[in-house]
Amino acid sequence: MAYKVLVSCLYMQPIIDRFSHLFGDDEVEFVLPPVIERLSEADLIPLVGDIDGALCGDDRFTERAMKAAPRLVVISKWGTGIDSIDSEAAGRLGIAVRNTPGAFTDPVADSALGYMLCFARRLVDLDRIIRSDRWGKLMGPALCESTLGVIGTGRIGKAVVRRARAFGMRIVGNDLLEMPEDFLSETGIEMMGKDRLLEEADFVSLNCTLNPTSRHIIAARELALMKPTAYLINTARGPLVDEPALVGALQTGAIAGAGMDVFEHEPLPQDSPLRQMENCMLAAHNANASPAAWERVHVSTVQNLVDELRARKR
Repeated sequence: MAYKVLVSCLYMQPIIDRFSHLFGDDEVEFVLPPVIERLSEADLIPLVGDIDGALCGDDRFTERAMKAAPRLVVISKWGTGIDSIDSEAAGRLGIAVRNTPGAFTDPVADSALGYMLCFARRLVDLDRIIRSDRWGKLMGPALCESTLGVIGTGRIGKAVVRRARAFGMRIVGNDLLEMPEDFLSETGIEMMGKDRLLEEADFVSLNCTLNPTSRHIIAARELALMKPTAYLINTARGPLVDEPALVGALQTGAIAGAGMDVFEHEPLPQDSPLRQMENCMLAAHNANASPAAWERVHVSTVQNLVDELRARKR
């Protein structure tokens, strides 16, 4: 059987031919459109009219985009988050949505701890001092003297908690779901309301999924609750944070700084004030970047797609 597959995931486009063998004896034609980070609904509609499957990143598979694809039977998401896909509409249209849960737990959790260490031990500031031909020292707390607040204690949140526990931090958490008793006793985490967490934490790590209830979970009101010495770290999804409110909090000193791996608009616009702020560490949605993790996700993303295509063929 012959399939036509849209490959819009940037990470897979250069290497997609390596995975042709997973289709077995079936023929496959890959469609590789130009992509800057992700495709919008308007980008997708002209591309999907005759595709059978999609290997996507954070592309906007809206109901309108999917209705423009009468042959589409599977959208295979590279990674975990599927907030860019209208899953309810996909279900109504008979389109399978697959992803790879837990794909990047370790590198993302490591990145969150990396931001904490850089801020607490003033590593970036110390580097700047030396590079400006000065010899200066700066005070900073050890992590064991600090409180970490984790908003979203799912798979990645739990991994952040366990890493922070190894550093001796006091850990407080917030989640809509009740935590298992063994996790509570293992880590000593104190679960509490979001407002109290924001008031008590020296570092706030966002590790929740993006959905209608979590969009702008950190906005002006929440930032005002944080300590002026506290840091916000977002390695989850950009729209969890109201970015203009964050800019204001950083400019006025309402919080001490932020580590941002993700943004409301990606790539981060060139005129974003965040680019000019020395109390903000920035990365280009890079927390998942582990060679081993990426390879696992490459394989699982293609295999998920092939499994669904073959199931429909039967």
